[in-house]
Amino acid sequence: MGQKIKAYRLLEWGKPAQVVEVEVPKPASGQILVKVAGNGLCHSDFGMATLPKEQGEALGWKMPFTLGHETGGWVAELGDGVHGLSVGDPVVLMGNNSCGVCDYCLRGEDHNCDNGGYGRGYGRDGGLADFVLVDSARLVIKLDQLNPVEAGPLTDAGTTAYHGVKRVLPKLYPGSTAVVIGAGGLGSFAIQLLKVLSPARIVAVDTNQARLDFALELGAHETLIGVNENTTKDILDLTSGKGANVVLDFAGFDTTIEAGIAAVCKGGSYGLVGAGFGTYNKPWFGNLPKDGEVFNYQGGSISDTKEVIKLAEAGLIRNEVEIFPFSQIEEAYDKLHKGKLRGRAVVTPGS
Repeated sequence: MGQKIKAYRLLEWGKPAQVVEVEVPKPASGQILVKVAGNGLCHSDFGMATLPKEQGEALGWKMPFTLGHETGGWVAELGDGVHGLSVGDPVVLMGNNSCGVCDYCLRGEDHNCDNGGYGRGYGRDGGLADFVLVDSARLVIKLDQLNPVEAGPLTDAGTTAYHGVKRVLPKLYPGSTAVVIGAGGLGSFAIQLLKVLSPARIVAVDTNQARLDFALELGAHETLIGVNENTTKDILDLTSGKGANVVLDFAGFDTTIEAGIAAVCKGGSYGLVGAGFGTYNKPWFGNLPKDGEVFNYQGGSISDTKEVIKLAEAGLIRNEVEIFPFSQIEEAYDKLHKGKLRGRAVVTPGS
C-alpha cells in the first residue's frame, strides 16, 4: 500500500463531494507529480456535483474524481522523458485538457480541443488534495515571482476573463464604454484587465454592494446595482443613449442576458461567460446589436494563461485571495456560494 493523502472527491453521480483518503499517484512516462500548494474554488464545482451521469459520461468524465481546477504547487516527481522541469519548481497547472496535436491546438486554440470535455477537477483528478498528477509538461507553467499557494486562480478566473477582454479590445477606443456584469471572481479580473489593456470607461454591475466597492478599488469608473428592470436604461443614460461598446456578462442568467444585449451599441459586442444557464427569448431582428456580435466561450488557452501570469508578475493585476485550510473546505465553499468573498477562495492541503 502506498502513502495515503486526503482528497475532496465526487464519488457518485448526483452526490455531494466528500473528504476521503486516496493513495499518492506515481508518475508514469511523460507525467509529472505536483505537490499542491493551494487550489482555488469555483462556482462551477457546485454544478459538477449535480451533473447527470449520462451527460458526464458523454463528456468523457470518469467517476470518482477529485475536484479543483485552479491549482498551484511545486514539482514533486518527474516521469521518464519529461524535459524543461525540475523537482522543486513552483508551477501552476492548466485545468483544460488538450491533445497538443489537433488543428485547434496547433493554432493556439487549445481551449477548443475536442479532448477538452474533461480536465483537471472535472472528470479527472484535480487539486483539492496533497498531490495531483499531470499528464503532460505542456499543461504545466513555471512561476517566477508568484507564490504558488495563491496563483491558482489566475489559470481559470484570470485566464477566462483575459480571453474575453482580449477578444473585444478592437472595439475599445478612447471614449468607449465597457460593462462588466458580475463583479465577483471572474469579473474582478476583467475590470483590472480592461483598465490595464484598454482606454475604455469601465462600468461594473452587481447585486452586491461590497463587490461594487471592490470594483471601484480595482479600476472601475462607474458602478450600478443590478441587474434589474432599470439596468439597460441606466447604461444607456451613462452613454448618452448610445449604448456600451462592450458588455461582458459573467453571470449568464435570463435577466443579465436580456439587459446586457439590449445595452450594446451598434457594432458592439456582448460576451456571455457566466454559467447561469440563462436563455434569450426575444426575436433576433431589432433586438441583437446591429452589425455587432454575440459570442460565448469557456476558459482560455495556454497562451492566455501565460500572458495573465506575466501581467500578475509585473504587478499590473491583483489576485485577491482568501486562504482556507483543507479542514475548512466546506466553510470556503459556503462563503463562495453566499457571495461573501472579496476575491477568490484558495484551499491549502494537509490540514
